[in-house]
Amino acid sequence: MPESGGGRAQREHIPPSGTGPGTHGLPAPAAKAARRTGLLVTLVLGGLTALPPLSMDMYLPALPAVTDSLSAPAATIQLTLTACLAGMALGQLVVGPMSDRWGRRTPLLLGMVVYVLATAICALAPTAGLLIGFRLLQGLAGAAGIVIARAVVRDLYDGVEMARFFSTLMLISGAAPIIAPLIGGQVLRVTDWRGIFVVLTVVGIVLTLVVWKWLHETLPPAARHTGGVTDALRTMRGLLADRVFTGYMVAGGLAFAVLFAYISASPFVVQEIYGASPQTFSLLFGLNSIGLIAVGQINGKLLVGRFRLDKVLGFGLAVIVLAAVALLLMTTGVFGEVGLVPVAAGLFVLMSAMGLAMPNTNAQALMRTKHAAGSASALLGTSSFLIGAVASPLVGIAGEDTAVPMAVVQVSCAVAAVACFLLLCRPWQRAGREADGL
Repeated sequence: MPESGGGRAQREHIPPSGTGPGTHGLPAPAAKAARRTGLLVTLVLGGLTALPPLSMDMYLPALPAVTDSLSAPAATIQLTLTACLAGMALGQLVVGPMSDRWGRRTPLLLGMVVYVLATAICALAPTAGLLIGFRLLQGLAGAAGIVIARAVVRDLYDGVEMARFFSTLMLISGAAPIIAPLIGGQVLRVTDWRGIFVVLTVVGIVLTLVVWKWLHETLPPAARHTGGVTDALRTMRGLLADRVFTGYMVAGGLAFAVLFAYISASPFVVQEIYGASPQTFSLLFGLNSIGLIAVGQINGKLLVGRFRLDKVLGFGLAVIVLAAVALLLMTTGVFGEVGLVPVAAGLFVLMSAMGLAMPNTNAQALMRTKHAAGSASALLGTSSFLIGAVASPLVGIAGEDTAVPMAVVQVSCAVAAVACFLLLCRPWQRAGREADGL
């Protein structure tokens, strides 16, 4: 029977496998020493989840320079972003099952080494075609950090402690998209676009060394899967057959699509339609990201443990729906001609509520999958990227003179997320079982 949400905290860090009275066969002294490394493990896992956003967003200010340097059309250079995003989505499907079979440490170190090599070659790429190819490889390898970090959290935590840890990771990984373009812009002041990949290479090397020295194996051999590709596919099929897991997965992916729609459309909506300067847009983007991070911390520090995770998740999804509907009403003129301030307020509320939705969908889904955390993490990550990638181009479907498509996509995805949560997860049923002590 799948595990239900509870308050049982597992170890914050697990050194190499041993024997004795500790959890997972660890001797008591090793378990005691492991607990002292909690902050370090948090920073390492945060760095792993932040590296892919850094790889994407540090590069954004350099796009015009890359176009000129490689004498390629802008549309071709845009494919370097698409390739990296596609690699991150598909790579998780490969690395997740690998980590269930061989443990977390070996696939992660392999992925980090490949990431470093691919990033270094990106810095030397003489043509747009090679840059696109190695950006794809960079994304494939960087996916190891995303998927294995989530799997490690599942190995180490359970119940409300896992939800709290995901909120902490959001503090670190959520800051990455804010600071990445700023770092990229500063790098461009002293070097060219190739220097950005040099910086990412150095970051990758440092993170690889930190993982090698301090992040030990968290999946004991007895808990690993021994089958090959067929077994991995069977495991994923079994996960997808779990109605509740699939409900959380799709609900989380749809909530992520609301976020993707905002990221794709907000530069155009805020600057072109509502007349904000690039500096004002950067300020609003940063405030929205801070709102998401702050609410994520409120979720982890104050709400989780005091309220059932499903209640917190349901409230977050409801706020997202209400904010999206308000944006739709404003952009369609129901309230007359509104300025930037009301629209910015609606976007702020919508983005902040993501801090309640995203960590709790991940936590609730992974609580049911301790037997295959790597594969489950891969499905969660890939579904979010793919649903977001499908939704984000729709925000510009009606041209450049209206923000209505953005709001329509957001309302549609938010309502669909609530429907998946209610129809597939059926939180009231589990609440009844918990009340009966089952």
